[in-house]
Amino acid sequence: MSSLTFILSVLLFQLLCTSHPCQRILTSAAAGGRWQLLQKSIGISAMHMQLLSNDRVVVFDRTDFGPSNLPLPKGKCRFDLNDTALKQDCTAHSIEYDVLSNKFRPLMVQTDVWCSSGAVTPNGDLVQTGGFNDGERKVRVFSPCSSCDWQESNNGLAARRWYSTNHILPDGRQIIVGGRKQFNYEFVPKNIAANTFDLPFLFETTDREVENNLYPFVFLNVDGNLFVFANNRAILLDYVKNKVVKRYQTIPGGDPRSYPSTGSAVLLPLKNLKASAIQAEVLVCGGAPKGSYSQATQGEFIGALKTCARIIITDPNPKWVIETMPLARVMGDMILLPNGNVLLINGAGSGSAGWEFGRNPVLNPVLYRPDNKIGTRFETHTPTKIPRMYHSTAALLRDGRVLVGGSNPHTYYNFTSVLFPTELSLEAFCPPYLEAKFNNLRPTIVGPNSMSGISYGKTLTLEMEIRGKVEEKLVWITMVAPAFNTHSFSMNQRLLVLGNDKITALGESRYNIEVRTPRSGNLAPAGFYLLFVVHQDIPSMGIWVKLQ
Repeated sequence: MSSLTFILSVLLFQLLCTSHPCQRILTSAAAGGRWQLLQKSIGISAMHMQLLSNDRVVVFDRTDFGPSNLPLPKGKCRFDLNDTALKQDCTAHSIEYDVLSNKFRPLMVQTDVWCSSGAVTPNGDLVQTGGFNDGERKVRVFSPCSSCDWQESNNGLAARRWYSTNHILPDGRQIIVGGRKQFNYEFVPKNIAANTFDLPFLFETTDREVENNLYPFVFLNVDGNLFVFANNRAILLDYVKNKVVKRYQTIPGGDPRSYPSTGSAVLLPLKNLKASAIQAEVLVCGGAPKGSYSQATQGEFIGALKTCARIIITDPNPKWVIETMPLARVMGDMILLPNGNVLLINGAGSGSAGWEFGRNPVLNPVLYRPDNKIGTRFETHTPTKIPRMYHSTAALLRDGRVLVGGSNPHTYYNFTSVLFPTELSLEAFCPPYLEAKFNNLRPTIVGPNSMSGISYGKTLTLEMEIRGKVEEKLVWITMVAPAFNTHSFSMNQRLLVLGNDKITALGESRYNIEVRTPRSGNLAPAGFYLLFVVHQDIPSMGIWVKLQ
């Protein structure tokens, strides 16, 4: 970013911090965090969400809804003879939300993006794939500029992709895994392989008539292979050789965690990045017991799972370790926070994914501290007033808030005669680290003014300001990859703890902090990341960096 842009961003953030509703709304001492209503209506339901490197969030739902509550500008209309709801539609089904101004503008998608997937390329473009009906083989691109709109290519995919998962690879391509009736994977762009590659594991994990293996949880392991979780078990896939190199045991209890028995999962923060062998660990939380979806279709709503399962995927003999959450949760989202903690948010206490198949909204976010001892890791926070059920979303923002939107986008945007009506609002959850009482501990990144490009395996120096007493051993730097969020899974979500190699006092509450950047694309694929300085668990505002 330019020097002027950087300075303006810092000043704007400081202004927000002094007058921010996150710091002015009072809550009880028993619960942490605060909620901020950003928009009563954005005109569409936030079914899919991706933060881009210009601090704008691309949001979209589906095109076969009928007219939304947001008109397209200048008389634009979409003509689609294949649309199942409306052949000519002059309303938007996608928006670009500007975080800094709290404003949004309508965007135009041409084909149905319902239950699709995506990831951000190394140059910062959102490449979005698949969907329903005439969108099932489309590839769409959205570039981060103030006037950009969706660009679509026909038959960009070799197979129909609906409920699939994308992940950025070290070579910059996206791998697209699975989807409804697709037991295979493929790559975008088609510069190396134009075909699909069979993945029998996806067929093996399909529950008859229910599936329970859609939107598989996919993470890039530190060895360059892919950890792929579906239903209740996982494999390690060498996608180059199309070979399964490891099979992991079934989660104890055997209950499904994938759509429609929707749990969520994260790759926990990667640490000790200078070590010859780096540990990688996956956490899977929530979901629905066996039979929940079928029972929900009959009006019986089984209580959601209350367990998390954690596994060190790099161990020679990995085993799942089970923990108990304070609240049972299905259709919840798991968001990595800048300090390395995990936020569990959204979802229901019973039922499964699907319209009106969930009951008992879970309004309280829960914080998970992965470095604490078992039994002390969970902390329940202040509840929202808005149920976030099926098709809700969440995304980390550069200022440390978590953007939340969506829920139950019914055909024709139905707001009546349904238990959980279509939800068009956007709100933000402000974790406790944003409270004003931590301002003296909160770092501010002063410079350099531009971090447009950083290289692998190099020393990086930041100048920071901390007003209060500095605990040097409790200062570290993290890098977070913004994720594509839909259906309770944040694709491409990744956090690396760069640590703290050296701190030098400069005077007047200012310090230099030196760290080493990740050594390879297996640890951090090239692209845009949010860089944070964390002091005593309190993160700074992030700055955008491009790893290349």
